[in-house]
Amino acid sequence: MSFNVIENDREQLNATRTSGRLRMNSTSQVARARKDMHAEALETADRLGADPVPAGHESSRLGPDQIRVTYLSVDRKRPSAALPHNSALSPVYGVAKRAFDLIFGVALLLVATPIILIAAAAIRIESKGSPFFVQTRLGKNGRPFKIVKLRGMFKDARIRFPSYYDYSNKPDLDFCFHHEVDPRVTRAGNFIRKTSIDELPNLWNVVLGDISLVGPRPEIPEVMALYGNFRDEYLSVKPGVTCLSKCTGRDRLTKRETIEYDLDYIRQRSFRFDLQILWRTFRGVVMRRDVF
Repeated sequence: MSFNVIENDREQLNATRTSGRLRMNSTSQVARARKDMHAEALETADRLGADPVPAGHESSRLGPDQIRVTYLSVDRKRPSAALPHNSALSPVYGVAKRAFDLIFGVALLLVATPIILIAAAAIRIESKGSPFFVQTRLGKNGRPFKIVKLRGMFKDARIRFPSYYDYSNKPDLDFCFHHEVDPRVTRAGNFIRKTSIDELPNLWNVVLGDISLVGPRPEIPEVMALYGNFRDEYLSVKPGVTCLSKCTGRDRLTKRETIEYDLDYIRQRSFRFDLQILWRTFRGVVMRRDVF
């Protein structure tokens, strides 16, 4: 995968979202494959992972957890967007990735510590409570751990704005987790979120080995309950500070789109791909792209 492919997908995503005509490839392509039962459609359905059932069959009405996702960031020259697992992944990759995380995680944490302390002071001056936010997230294989961030919201946000935390009313994954206008966010929080300073304490989790520099973002248990058939694959790798979704749409993505991009990463991951994502994340942070 090249930078151009990812960049083109990000531009396409933003363009279609701006025009209000965004439709997920997963639903549209699989639905068409199921509707047409001739030989070519059967081959397409097989590539997309769809079951060859008649269009009027009950299972043709796709729900959020019934479809095989197609990935928005894959090479468009390929006949199918669905990718197999990276079975050729070298065992050296895991060792090299951990060594890279440890060396650069420690170095970045040392550099970031003064910034974290200054931001923490600003947060504490503006609002009561600890400037740090500690939350339970799910790591590899569903192992829970405590992630550390800088607090960008009011300490009593959950009490004051309970509707923002009620995930039980979400019928599917087609919702945006972040909001451009969010009453829970403080003035200091608005700045540290737009500059991604709030994520810098995550480097402590990298050093501890809870997460990696690159990997799917660790999910909270309440939202993970919505993942359905995506859950096991999403939790099959160590989560990270950034991933493909974070440099391809980021906060503008729906939860389903985020999962699709990050499953794409899981299936294609390599040390080179990790470096590409880190570079694109750095560019996105500097330009404050797709973040609010």
